[in-house]
Amino acid sequence: MSLKKILGGVYLVIDPSTDQAQLFSKLQQVLEQKISAVQIWDHWINPSDKDVIIKKIIDLCHLHLIPVLINNDWALLNELNLDGVHFDEIPNNVEEIKKKIGREFISGITCNNDLSVVEWATQHKLDYVSFCSVFPSSTSNSCDLVSFETIRRAREITSLPIFLAGGISPDNMEKLRELDFDGVAVISGIMNQDDPAQATKKYLTELNY
Repeated sequence: MSLKKILGGVYLVIDPSTDQAQLFSKLQQVLEQKISAVQIWDHWINPSDKDVIIKKIIDLCHLHLIPVLINNDWALLNELNLDGVHFDEIPNNVEEIKKKIGREFISGITCNNDLSVVEWATQHKLDYVSFCSVFPSSTSNSCDLVSFETIRRAREITSLPIFLAGGISPDNMEKLRELDFDGVAVISGIMNQDDPAQATKKYLTELNY
């Protein structure tokens, strides 16, 4: 499919280690909504199944024209029809990575309270930044909480789309209204729900997307 930039809205992160039948059932429901992208978290129980699972996710998402990003493992872009990569931290040589991939791809990076990461992402023309963790979260427990002042300052130094992640639910998004951001990155708030499509709709409503 033609490359689709990530501008805002709901950015879904999925855990490929979860029960496969449940994962694909819920993903199918979410893809009926207007989400911006799907990221495959780098969390594998059986790495030998990785390529098969990723291909199934790509095929399903591309039917809905939704781009698929891999978490960290950028080399897979040379092997599979992935649309991009999300880095958890600044890679050693991003320009060399671009040369090795040899085609256009979407790229983003996780930020915390260190604004130099935002500056780096802007300088190297990444496509978005994602701040983690905004609120306490069971799936983002390795992230320190991001201060709202950091997010405000980030908007002053970059025009890149800004996503917020970590513990965000439709019920607490009102607390974010003072911030200038473009979307939310969500995992458990959607994929752990009995009705993931309805959960997605609630996020989209709060985002006016």
